[in-house]
Amino acid sequence: MPFIPHTPSDIQSMLQALSISSIDALFKEIPTHLKVDSIPNMPAGMTEMEAMQHFSKQLALDKSVQCFIGAGAYQHYIPAAVWEIVSRGEYLTAYTPYQAEASQGTLQLLWEYQSMMCALMQLDVSNASLYDGATAVAEAALMACRLHRKQAQAIIGVPLSLHPHYRQVLKSIVAREHIELVEFGFDADGRTQVPASMENLTALIIPQPNFFGVLEDVDRLTDWAHAQGAYAIAAVNPLSMSLLKPPGQWGQRGVDIACGEGQPLGVPLASGGPYFGFICCQMPLVRQLPGRIVGRTEDLDGKVGYTLTLQAREQHIRRAKATSNICTNQGLLVTAATVYMSLLGGLGLQNTAAVCAHRLASFSEKLQSIPGVKPLFRSHHFHEMVITLPKPVSEVADRMLAAGFLAGYPLQNDYPQLDNALLICTTELNSEEQCTQYCQALSQILL
Repeated sequence: MPFIPHTPSDIQSMLQALSISSIDALFKEIPTHLKVDSIPNMPAGMTEMEAMQHFSKQLALDKSVQCFIGAGAYQHYIPAAVWEIVSRGEYLTAYTPYQAEASQGTLQLLWEYQSMMCALMQLDVSNASLYDGATAVAEAALMACRLHRKQAQAIIGVPLSLHPHYRQVLKSIVAREHIELVEFGFDADGRTQVPASMENLTALIIPQPNFFGVLEDVDRLTDWAHAQGAYAIAAVNPLSMSLLKPPGQWGQRGVDIACGEGQPLGVPLASGGPYFGFICCQMPLVRQLPGRIVGRTEDLDGKVGYTLTLQAREQHIRRAKATSNICTNQGLLVTAATVYMSLLGGLGLQNTAAVCAHRLASFSEKLQSIPGVKPLFRSHHFHEMVITLPKPVSEVADRMLAAGFLAGYPLQNDYPQLDNALLICTTELNSEEQCTQYCQALSQILL
């Protein structure tokens, strides 16, 4: 079927039917400061060949630097088999498995993914899946509010050490839901501070590790939330959970909900995405879990089969009464995560996480030998930490980039009080040699 664009008269007819004067009026709710007139550094009127050459040059720029930025997106080694399998047609083009009889392969894979996430989080149920880590946190907060109906207005405790982008998305999503967000600060060690008690709290979000890479006192925070009659929501790096205590074991009875960003599990950095979110919970809460769940059963002949279950929560059945407005998921990336976790296994995930932590410890020692470089928080970390510099961070970051290093994530825009602080990250891909080269370049810049 040929593509037939709308003529000017077609467009005018549609605008008149909508009682608006221009196409721009369709997007008036988008704040002006978020709109752009053109794509930066993108010449106009390129042919297909010129466009491919342009993007090849941009890709070469991405590959020419050594990355020491984490801040929610992490560069890990991904075995070649992962995306070789994911790129097969039956996975690459698979659609939502509403017809179970025609989608057993996809459904079994999603069930395996859910099983792995439950094991990793030590919780009873997982969905499959959500858009990204930020919306997963928002969905977890909304889920807690649906479960907790003791007061007219829900209150969510949000640590300032939670990822700033997650806090922004959470604020946007709950803004019209009569949900109050109460922010909790952090102490000199970078850990979340909470009051002795708090009335009418609905839920507390507990990051682990937090945005600064600091390991929170999760047992204390979980028990504190439960003592207030509130739900405990863990926002975690899934790879770290192979090495650290999983959310289902925090405090006296574990968290109620765990969520986060699944990108560290086999999804490459790709100039900003795509990512996928995950969410798990304890069994009594399952009917409020957003998104889809795959179940495993047996037919009358004893043959194993897989199907979507508890679909009364789904938008396509309950419409406005559904638990969430999510209408799809990041199935291809969940497939990659499933293959990745299958190939590495529990021990492989744990070893990867351990190498990340070890590299940071070694890197930290090298950095602290540079005059003027100090760690901001004297706490235990997981493959990220904050350092302070004797020169403006933006200037140092620019000069490090010119030297071939993505030096870290400057914190001054998100935390004005930390204007000389830089968040740095190491993974198993940051070799000892690269760390040494980084320190040599930083030493020269700080002279």
